[in-house]
Amino acid sequence: MLGFGKKKSEGRKNVALFVDGPNMIRKEFGMDLDVLRKRVEKYGRIVIAKVFLNQFAPEKLIEAVANQGFDPVIALGEQDDKSDVDVAVAVAAMEALHNKNVDVIALATRDADFLALLQKVKEHGKITVLIAYETALGTSLRNAADFVEIL
Repeated sequence: MLGFGKKKSEGRKNVALFVDGPNMIRKEFGMDLDVLRKRVEKYGRIVIAKVFLNQFAPEKLIEAVANQGFDPVIALGEQDDKSDVDVAVAVAAMEALHNKNVDVIALATRDADFLALLQKVKEHGKITVLIAYETALGTSLRNAADFVEIL
């Protein structure tokens, strides 16, 4: 697993990567976490990598996420309530925002609810990277991030 708060290499930025599982890890998108990692690594060294899933995520998916070197985070809530994952993502991102060893916050999502989070991260001087699929990317999110990676 990728560690939290590792010391920064000279001149290389540290990245916290958060994946909104219910919105990004879908059959129609066919997300490859290795591809995602490679895309994000061009912004620096990934020191935090978490994939947020709900309690209905299959065990095989949770295991696959862990085998890829990501920390699977299971958010509990009602079956139709996706906000439980959103809140968990936002809390983790705010923790990273206040971590002096994190320079870049990368968020893989298509959910416009994260617009305020991206804006707050930028207000605090961190670099923001949004990773999304073209077909599922809203203009507001695209415009809020410093960098956008289209999968």
